[in-house]
Amino acid sequence: MMTTMSALLAALPLMLGGGIGAELRRPLGVAMVGGLMVSQVLTLFTTPVIYLAFDRLARRIEKR
Repeated sequence: MMTTMSALLAALPLMLGGGIGAELRRPLGVAMVGGLMVSQVLTLFTTPVIYLAFDRLARRIEKR
């Protein structure tokens, strides 16, 4: 989470910045921030689900 947060905070000036050429840099910042947020949320939800699925599978195999 710390790595994602540091990358996200580093991309915020790119997304929110103004000035000359900002219209070219802003889409990159939006894509970076959005991608980091989506990947972090997916990781936080899918990792426990996959762990529990493998745990249940291991318990089924042990019973046999």
